[in-house]
Amino acid sequence: MKVNVIGEEISQEEINAYIDYGKKKYRGREISEMTVKTDGEFVDLRFDFTAMPFDRIRRITGYLVGTLDRFNNGKRAEEHDRVKHSV
Repeated sequence: MKVNVIGEEISQEEINAYIDYGKKKYRGREISEMTVKTDGEFVDLRFDFTAMPFDRIRRITGYLVGTLDRFNNGKRAEEHDRVKHSV
């Protein structure tokens, strides 16, 4: 993880505390970069995250699906015979 400190210098112990705070607050997300801005008694934290892949979900023949690989032949035929409208 890349850490940027803007303003006053802070100790490594304080940086580690901010990293722990970010990991607890944003569980399930991977932090790629953290920016710490200091201004006297005030500290602003900014966390940037790595992109997370996601699957496209569509509504086909009444079902929410990501892919058609689990459809049987009848449902595949329904999907193939659908009328697709253009905008």
